[in-house]
Amino acid sequence: MKVRTVAHRALFALASLLAGVLLAAPALAQQFPTKAITLICPWPVGGSSDLVLRSFAEAAGKQLGQPVVIENKPGASGTMGAAALVAARPDGYVLTQAPITVFRLPHLQKVAFDPLKDLTYVIGLTGYTFGVVVRADAPWKTFKEFLDYAKANPGKVSYGTPGAGTSLHITMEEIAANLGIKFLHIPYKGVAENIQGLLGGHIDATVDSTGWAPQVDSGRARLLVTWGTERTKRWPAVPTLKELGYGIVSVSPFGIAGPKGMDPAVVKTLHDAFRRAMDDPNYLKTLDRYDQPTIYMSGEEYTAFARKQFEADRVMMEKLGLRSPN
Repeated sequence: MKVRTVAHRALFALASLLAGVLLAAPALAQQFPTKAITLICPWPVGGSSDLVLRSFAEAAGKQLGQPVVIENKPGASGTMGAAALVAARPDGYVLTQAPITVFRLPHLQKVAFDPLKDLTYVIGLTGYTFGVVVRADAPWKTFKEFLDYAKANPGKVSYGTPGAGTSLHITMEEIAANLGIKFLHIPYKGVAENIQGLLGGHIDATVDSTGWAPQVDSGRARLLVTWGTERTKRWPAVPTLKELGYGIVSVSPFGIAGPKGMDPAVVKTLHDAFRRAMDDPNYLKTLDRYDQPTIYMSGEEYTAFARKQFEADRVMMEKLGLRSPN
């Protein structure tokens, strides 16, 4: 009888413990967040990505009742945030912007993360307006003139981007492959260095997101083409790649991701707060300042997008002869 009683007590204690754990999980999710959340920006301070994310973080903090603090981790073509999440606790307090290079870089080189296994996709936010910019004193008035000169002078026309494997790099190389052009690609850490390279005469063109806007608006640089589905509101006289007949649209949608294994209730709390933050007037003004469209994706939609983009980039890297054998 004693053995049976002890056994029953042990089973009761175990059942109580399990019940406590199960009850505690929703309670913890309901309390989330109880402290500041870190949002990694994998780009340098001062670029359009940094400034848009800072505006979004401020809006999101209002919705969550806790600060959302930006931590810049530039380098590796915008994938340092994804790499940092591999060792992060899946409690929702460390997140990252997930630029499109997260899905592309694994096809180009060995990386410390698997975008399909190591990340939880919370929400899709926006994309970029990309463009090709030359100095105001450059001889090319149109994108066609720029390409014609590059084709006639193989390997002599240089362009800068925020890094190898970015959409800017890959799209330029796709254009080059289609037209039989050989460019000289110069990767930089961010738009500030890219612009400095252009204005200093170290490169012939800057290929980047709208961090070049002040130089274009002031007349120091000339915008030759943008890469969206239609002409921008801010530079309506500038044509798109699509309308010029190159058959390319590139806006690089991005959003917010966390580590794998996150509590679905925490993910929902973050998603719902972030979705409300996307309607914040100051955040929308920041998007408008950089001509960035709203591209909302739910967590499920963003996860599906990640899988589709990962496969599309594999095919593209093979087509351009850039895929790593590893």
